[in-house]
Amino acid sequence: MAPPPEPGLRADAERNRERILAAARRLFASDGLDVSMACVAREAGVGKATLSRRFPSREDLINAVFADRMDAYVAAVAQALADPDPWHGFIRFVHDVCAMQAADRGFAEVLAMTFPAAKALEARRAEAYHGLLELIRRAKATGRLRDDFTHQDLVILLMANAGVVAATHTAAPDTWHRLVGHLLRGFATPGTDLPALADAPSTTALYRAMLRAAKPADGRE
Repeated sequence: MAPPPEPGLRADAERNRERILAAARRLFASDGLDVSMACVAREAGVGKATLSRRFPSREDLINAVFADRMDAYVAAVAQALADPDPWHGFIRFVHDVCAMQAADRGFAEVLAMTFPAAKALEARRAEAYHGLLELIRRAKATGRLRDDFTHQDLVILLMANAGVVAATHTAAPDTWHRLVGHLLRGFATPGTDLPALADAPSTTALYRAMLRAAKPADGRE
């Protein structure tokens, strides 16, 4: 039987793991999930082999990086269900989760995708899903959420918000508030009270966002 690793080696391995996770969090948050594994290794100051030992696949890395954010997503569902007014809880959930997306481009994309090999992440997503079905049912029972609203509409909302966050996060970072306000108006039954619609981004800020969206990727490997 091979001897166990020396304590110093175990400590080095753990330091490397934390450096990789910190680097991946920074890069995913600012640039989204298209960042390559090689770029993560460079940012962490480790070799590709070290990265591959700690995280054999991209999904392994995504699973580890976004575990805490997925926990926060599940908690947002629980907080919405705890609200005595289900419609208010629904609005709160939509705003809270879209704010999470706006704060982290990588997580914006995680919520709009699925990663079958990331078992822990997908288990938490499934847990949130069952809570969301109950939240939707309760919100409809108030008469303020449209009867034809479905859980698929929430996925569409998250996809749309991920796109807006990616396009505007540097030039007009508050644009997502406007999108969410309009979408909630589409989800609500006529006459339902809603939060005031956020201001539209300025013409200049939106133009800058459109220019940025038209630029090719930076060519990272």
